[in-house]
This record gives sequence, C-alpha cells and structure tokens, in this order.
Amino acid sequence: MSRDHRKLDVFTLADQLVLDIYRSSNDFPAPERYGLQSQMRRAAVSTACNIVEGSARRTTREYVHFLNVATGSAAEAEYLVTLAERLEILPATRADDLIRAYGKLSASLRALLRSLVDD
Repeated sequence: MSRDHRKLDVFTLADQLVLDIYRSSNDFPAPERYGLQSQMRRAAVSTACNIVEGSARRTTREYVHFLNVATGSAAEAEYLVTLAERLEILPATRADDLIRAYGKLSASLRALLRSLVDD
C-alpha cells in the first residue's frame, strides 16, 4: 500500500527543516564543512528521506520501521543544532527556532507512529 508522503504534515515539517538547516549552516567555518555542517545536513535529509521511503513501503510494519528511523534522525539533528549553538557556531536565536521546530516534528512523528501502532 503506497502512501503519498506529500500529503503528510510530518513530511512538510521535515522538508522545511532540511531547507532551514542548509540555510542556517551555510556560514559555518570552513573547518566544519566536513564535520558538523555535513552531519547536521545528513541528519536533516535522513529524517525527510525516511518518511518518504517508509511511505512507499507496502506494509504498515515497514512504514513504522522507517518512521522510527526518521524519529531517530530528527533527534540527532536536534542534538547537532544544540551542539553548534554551544560551540558558538550557530546563533542562539536561530538554534532556538530550529530546536522548537524539531520538537514539533518529533511530536508529530510520535503521534503518527501511535496512530499506526494502535490500529
């Protein structure tokens, strides 16, 4: 059973966060290009991609698996934002916005997972 990820609010949130992370990390110092910047971007992209891949899977069990992976990637991305803030690479106001958005995304992913598991 294929699901259209584009119709999911959780995908819209994850997709917007990919753009936000890319924009927010553009001005990271050159030594972080292959470090923190790259890892933050991979975690953000992984979150959205796992939602997309799970949506294309046939069974609910597979879908749930990929949503769980997406939840882990979102938690990783949120941690990396806090790390960038503590290292004074990312301004606190920008980090706060991203952390709030990741909190909303994580809560939405958990709600979607609950709806699928409780069925």
